[in-house]
Amino acid sequence: MGLTLTALSACKQEKVQSYASFEEYPVRTDELVEMSYTPAETVFTLWAPAAEDVRVMLYTEGEGGRAEETYTLAKAEQGTWKVKVPKDLKGLFYVFNVKQNGNWLGETPGINAHAVGVNGQRGAIIDLRDTDPAGWSSDRAPQLSDLSEAVIYEMHHRDFSAHASSGIEHKGKYLALTEEGTRSPEGIPTGIDHLREMGVTHVHLLPSYDYASVDEHKLEDGQYNWGYDPLNYNVPDGSYATNPYTPEVRIREFKQMVQALHKAGIRVVLDVVFNHTFNTEGSNFERTVPGYFYRMTEDGKFADASGCGNETASDRPMMRRFMIESVRYWMREYHIDGFRFDLMGIHDIETMNAIREAATQIDPKVLIYGEGWAAGTPQLPADSLAMKANISRLPGIAAFSDELRDGLRGPWNNDSIGAFLAGKAGEEESIKFGLVGAIQHPGVDYTAVNYSTSPWAAEPTQMISYVSCHDDMCLVDRLRTSIPGIRADETAKLDKLAQTAVLTSQGIPFIFAGEEVMRDKKGVHNSFNSPDSINTIDWHRLATHYDVYNYYKNLIALRRHHKAFHMGSADLVRQGVSFLPVEQENVVAYRLQDSRDEWKDIIVVLNARRDFARVEVPGGRYVVVCRDGVVNEQGLGITYGPAAMVPPMSALIMYLSENNNGSAYHTTD
Repeated sequence: MGLTLTALSACKQEKVQSYASFEEYPVRTDELVEMSYTPAETVFTLWAPAAEDVRVMLYTEGEGGRAEETYTLAKAEQGTWKVKVPKDLKGLFYVFNVKQNGNWLGETPGINAHAVGVNGQRGAIIDLRDTDPAGWSSDRAPQLSDLSEAVIYEMHHRDFSAHASSGIEHKGKYLALTEEGTRSPEGIPTGIDHLREMGVTHVHLLPSYDYASVDEHKLEDGQYNWGYDPLNYNVPDGSYATNPYTPEVRIREFKQMVQALHKAGIRVVLDVVFNHTFNTEGSNFERTVPGYFYRMTEDGKFADASGCGNETASDRPMMRRFMIESVRYWMREYHIDGFRFDLMGIHDIETMNAIREAATQIDPKVLIYGEGWAAGTPQLPADSLAMKANISRLPGIAAFSDELRDGLRGPWNNDSIGAFLAGKAGEEESIKFGLVGAIQHPGVDYTAVNYSTSPWAAEPTQMISYVSCHDDMCLVDRLRTSIPGIRADETAKLDKLAQTAVLTSQGIPFIFAGEEVMRDKKGVHNSFNSPDSINTIDWHRLATHYDVYNYYKNLIALRRHHKAFHMGSADLVRQGVSFLPVEQENVVAYRLQDSRDEWKDIIVVLNARRDFARVEVPGGRYVVVCRDGVVNEQGLGITYGPAAMVPPMSALIMYLSENNNGSAYHTTD
């Protein structure tokens, strides 16, 4: 554009305001927009109440070179600084620099950049409407009548599509999830067709905002990271784009991905990491308003409940505003349908409830859930935090149930110890706790639950039901580690049994990508930066373990078609779920009765024993729909009460049907 360095604006600055504490900082009441573009002018606004001076520098490239123009911002209302540049700046890049206590804090794109250059070091001046794919304005999320209908599939972009067997062209990219007709070498659908066929309702994307640990210059090196190291919260990461240098590309391709998933009938959940930032001293927060966005210990050091060097201060008004606006922005600009909050227990209850309320105004069916714990002890009182124990005070927000997870597989802090799946007795009440969705239920003995001596959810949809996720060992590795000498066929049986508990739970089921094909990570416990050879899903496994995949798919369909498996209300669960007495250990049996369901009376038995389990059931004629590792909703055969025999390491699901005389109940000896 032939720009030349200009003189600094000659605005006379007001006397710098001094504040005795962060509580005195004025709160910005308008939206936290920092760059507003039109062809006629671009307005830069930065909230920096303690600053002595603020400048914005314009560059022609996303990195390198010298600033072409520099402008001084004038002090404005509510702690902001502002400048209008009355010409078309489209295509340029910008950074702010704040002076405080006599020191320039360093270049930053601000805390709320919506477009960035390579590696996120500079904000980009673009027209966001240029990034909308064709038909974007009419893009709509698939209908969801109730949150209890959700079935979540957690995936990492590279894990899902980077393997040579995926049949996908844009391996490890956003566009991988736009490709239809992809096949494994054996001709079985992969990619978005696999997800559609499997029947999941939500894809949970591991962090996809702009994160710091992958160098976007060296993508050909196959760098890998989960992305829990935030840099710029409100722009997609460039490593999953086909071109990280042109700011519009990552935004457009992310939208294309969302649009394709919506067309496939799948909602999109974004994993958000507001609890900490990648670095502290050089973070965008610190270079804008030092100290404000983080909590401090009594001795003045950065608190570290995240285990990553800092913890953010969600309880401060502008951090709360930032989090709320970020969620709203992703919903409005990118049509995101849900959010998973990393270490949600660091955030305060008031903030999380405000986020839920703001998100509900856009989409009442938005899915919000998170980890109901922290890596360390946060600075706020425990009863004020969004911890698992406080979930009943967070309506419409769910937390992961480590009770069910560890009751099935074993404790999180020792991979070699098994639990229910390994044939260890004493975990039955923890399984029951998860099956009812962590609510108060007369059939659960809470004194025998592994981690919680009382229920913590007010409604079953406040509990995420799962046996594994990206963190810790995946299920296959955990089974191999905790059950020495386990055979391949036994691993497959226990994999199916575990997911039967997850998918027949009254909570919201959650599946880690690739477990439907029995993925492993070669025993790596924490693969956050392991190479593709550890993390990617080998889609040859889809043919090798097609029976496991088919079991998942049919079980998901069974859940979807029958309301008894997702009643959606604590009162209905208390009325409709009852546990059957069992005489053997490592067996859980329960009965589902829901008048809204075509199947009025359903029996489910989970048998982790290495021999047959015998369970007393109400007398009658039953249609078996799940037995010995096979699910068929149309029926696998007929059996009669008053007893059911369940094969080893498997689940039994059957429903009471009318006999030839039309009687709903027929007892046989």
